[in-house]
Amino acid sequence: QVQLVESGGGLVQPGGSLRLSCVASGSIISVHAGGWYRQAPGKQRESVAAFTRSGSTNYADFVKGRFTISRDNDKRIMYLQMNNLKPEDTAVYYCDADIVSPYGLGSPVEYWGKGTLVTVSS
Repeated sequence: QVQLVESGGGLVQPGGSLRLSCVASGSIISVHAGGWYRQAPGKQRESVAAFTRSGSTNYADFVKGRFTISRDNDKRIMYLQMNNLKPEDTAVYYCDADIVSPYGLGSPVEYWGKGTLVTVSS
């Protein structure tokens, strides 16, 4: 089995920082594209930052200059450094990744974590 587990969420004051982690574990052959998404109460899930299959990065306009996505060399751990947090950043943050495993017959399969809650409030 393959699992993605997020951590690092919590309560932070406006202007503060948090670093989220996403760890991929299980029977993994390779990790490809992946990213971070968020879903605020009553809103649809939206993309925050992502790695493309080629390794380049994309950011949503509302986080540019504040958030940075990164990952370890083996791509099994992905991070989201969030600086200058605002109340509107409050949401459950999810990671996803396209992973090749013995269960996918050689093709990447998209996996999702269960999310970590980020609350920005004074």
